[in-house]
Amino acid sequence: MAGRRARAQAERKRRGRRRLIGWSIALVVLVGLGVAAAWGIGQLQERFADAEDYPGPGTGEVTVQIESGQNGYDVAATLVEQDVIASAEAFTDILVADPSIQLHPGAYLLQQQMSAQGALDALLDPARKVELQVTVPEGYTFQQVFDRLERDLGIPASEFLPLKDDPARFGLPADALTIEGWMFPATYTFDEGVTAEGVIQAMIDRQWQALAEYGVAEADAQRVLTFAALVQREARYADDFGKVARVFQNRLDINMPLQSDATVAYGTGNLHVVTTTAEERADATNPYNTYQHPGLPVGPIGAPGDQAIQAVLEPTEGPWLYFVTVNPETGETIFSETYDQHQVAVAQFQQFLRDNPGWGG
Repeated sequence: MAGRRARAQAERKRRGRRRLIGWSIALVVLVGLGVAAAWGIGQLQERFADAEDYPGPGTGEVTVQIESGQNGYDVAATLVEQDVIASAEAFTDILVADPSIQLHPGAYLLQQQMSAQGALDALLDPARKVELQVTVPEGYTFQQVFDRLERDLGIPASEFLPLKDDPARFGLPADALTIEGWMFPATYTFDEGVTAEGVIQAMIDRQWQALAEYGVAEADAQRVLTFAALVQREARYADDFGKVARVFQNRLDINMPLQSDATVAYGTGNLHVVTTTAEERADATNPYNTYQHPGLPVGPIGAPGDQAIQAVLEPTEGPWLYFVTVNPETGETIFSETYDQHQVAVAQFQQFLRDNPGWGG
């Protein structure tokens, strides 16, 4: 009987201990529930005084990942598993004694065989947090974005590709055929261990933020991004964005085809060029062919930034219906009101091609 009572008491103590450290990291922080006060700090310290602990300070390097939703016992178990601390008890003793301790999810650079206090101090040190940073430039197509994410975040582009054609997963409007144009160009910082879906969602959330800042209604978001992506791809200089937007808006106003080589090229799969052939411009099977199909293309052809979005919403006033980049290397662009004026500018572009026979766009 005495043996059974002893085992029952031990089991009750074990369950009680797990309840003590059952704090959750709920999205942002791990918060103690104040149960230490009910037990008595002195009792807890006496009970776990003999917990095994390394003397520290530790050796080598190890990256420890704290996941959202983990409790204190989970964190301690991870530290033990990676030989950061000698025992879970040594670590959780500290958490129980001080319910105000808050741990944030993320990846942290620690050492092996640290003391429990040393490990906790490291997890509370922002400088120990491992973060990944990536910058996505304006105008990047989905493939360029995925390649950049792979290079800087270490997530294979193959993990992003299946997400491209699933806009509903990210809560995008029904008229969004893909996530193209919704990955806002900016600099992002992610915790190590972030997933491909998490990265894309963060970029789309940032795009929604930009649209909201400009007062764009959700129902108009896809159209604005489609228009802005076109301007982003066609304009080169800062002063040209508003003019390019005005040319396309003037054409839309009179039901004139936009005739953008950039959209045609995108539809052919040539995502890195803006020039096209006569055969490509005559291909009506290309849904992005704005020579053959009226109005805006069926979707964005890249990632528009703030400047392009603002240009669409506030285009420069002017009568222009045409523009051509006469020097693709410098971006020099001429805007014209009449077709005859435009032809003069086109002749300058053709001369550039003759002078640079190896130029391929």
